[in-house]
Amino acid sequence: MKNSGNSRRDFLLNTGKAGIALGLGLSAAEVAMANANMHTKTLNIPFDQQPLPYAYNALEPSIDAMTMEIHYTKHAATYSKNLKDAAQAEGVAANTSLQQLLAGISKYSPKMRNNAGGHFNHELFWKNMRPHTDGNKPSGKLLSDIEASFGSFDAFKTQFSDAGKNRFGSGWSWLIIGPDKKLKIGSTPNQDNPLMDISELKGYPLLGLDVWEHAYYLKYQNRRPEYIDNWWTLVNWDFVQQQYSSQ
Repeated sequence: MKNSGNSRRDFLLNTGKAGIALGLGLSAAEVAMANANMHTKTLNIPFDQQPLPYAYNALEPSIDAMTMEIHYTKHAATYSKNLKDAAQAEGVAANTSLQQLLAGISKYSPKMRNNAGGHFNHELFWKNMRPHTDGNKPSGKLLSDIEASFGSFDAFKTQFSDAGKNRFGSGWSWLIIGPDKKLKIGSTPNQDNPLMDISELKGYPLLGLDVWEHAYYLKYQNRRPEYIDNWWTLVNWDFVQQQYSSQ
């Protein structure tokens, strides 16, 4: 029979009640695991690279076919391969979800951090996009909550775009729902993301934008702001709304 301490931990891990975890004496790592367990139910990304949900040329003219093919088959595929290699080398349990791994990433090597983050970020990025849509914007509760949080949808777009435009070097721009259930915008360097215990920006990522040069350089060269401006026509707001509703 489990003792009361283990039962308490299992309850928190199974229900995601991380808000009361610290008050019950759990460690920061256990709290992170509780949050990860809760989010695993919303977007379960396997360690294997998943099929791209559209053709390489489906996002033109905003993102060209050659960029998409190289990005998916070379860069993103390498993150998945290296993640699996690192997981085997570092003894990650077979039943560990990617979200749980990210929640405790400080315990692992830089190779694990870079490739676990890179794999998760790209798998989310593909789902965050769909073919070009004129006047593309969310609707319903997501739209009203964005307007309440940032003043207007246009103000949200400006703040999110600026997070990507002003990210020094390589990284990502994010719309997240924080532990306080409020919408926030921020950015992370390299392949870090808000699920990581080492990230200054913490929460569940709803929308992520890749601002590494390989995401846009063939078409836009050094014109990152133009890439970001054109990317807004591709956002899959139905998917973002689905993720938001699940939180």
